[in-house]
Amino acid sequence: MSNSFRQFQAFHAIIERGTVTAAAEHLGISQPAISNLLSQLERRTTLKLFERARGRLVPTPEAMVLYDEIDTVVRGLDHVNQAVYDLQNQKAGQLQIATSHALAFGFMPPEIAEFSRDRPNLTIAFQSQYSGKIQEWVTAGLFEIGICEMPVRQEGLAEQHFYFETLCALPADSHLACHDRLTPELLDDFPFIVMGTDHMVSRRTREAFHSRGAQFRIRSHTDLFRNALSLVKQGLGAALIDPFTLNADDGVGYVVRPFDPSILFDMVVVTPKDRPLSTIGRQFLEQILPRMGAMAVDPPAQAEAV
Repeated sequence: MSNSFRQFQAFHAIIERGTVTAAAEHLGISQPAISNLLSQLERRTTLKLFERARGRLVPTPEAMVLYDEIDTVVRGLDHVNQAVYDLQNQKAGQLQIATSHALAFGFMPPEIAEFSRDRPNLTIAFQSQYSGKIQEWVTAGLFEIGICEMPVRQEGLAEQHFYFETLCALPADSHLACHDRLTPELLDDFPFIVMGTDHMVSRRTREAFHSRGAQFRIRSHTDLFRNALSLVKQGLGAALIDPFTLNADDGVGYVVRPFDPSILFDMVVVTPKDRPLSTIGRQFLEQILPRMGAMAVDPPAQAEAV
């Protein structure tokens, strides 16, 4: 830092704090050093900046004009120094994460809140979107971390795969609620709410029914697991729901049972291959990846290309 700026900084601190003693404490230097900097500034500018009155320094009119000019500069440097300190101590930065809707409603907000708790200057960019768009955003650098459904169709993304078991949700008053596990045979011709006919969960469920010789009757299509669960609550049929959506729900109006054979929901965490992750991004992944892993199941012997 230039000596000229140190002179201005000492001058600013004296006016702000009222005394040389307080200014020295604020800047972390000695009182003689503050007085010396002030003397250098007065010699260099040929201006008398303070008068002594009853043992106190009183700024002259010229000093107040000078103070108004340098106030923004000095405060700006203070903000820069604080930003550097915050970055060094991981108290600032930006968390940039985009997730599929399944994680956005329940899993992700508490994770972000916990991560932000001791980082008061952290800014957060958090969006939910469909998987293809999430991959585009991470590839383009608009977001640093993406969590979406497989497959990954964009080049240049690092991938961490997770597999989650879906559970079958039934209306609470269904006659099938008495069963501990549900199968295609038990659900033969029972109305189903599905995540679009091409969605991996819908396709795998249809294949499970056909392999058992059971009728897979689709009553409703929707685009979100959350919507499917809402329709189950209204008594429209059964649906296979991911664990994130179930954990975020109130559990009222339906029952949940394991489905045999197991129907998996494949997800992937994507980050850019050609750009290093920020410290904030790495630390957030260190928090959430083990928690996602605790909810996941082992991958199938041959992970299906979806």
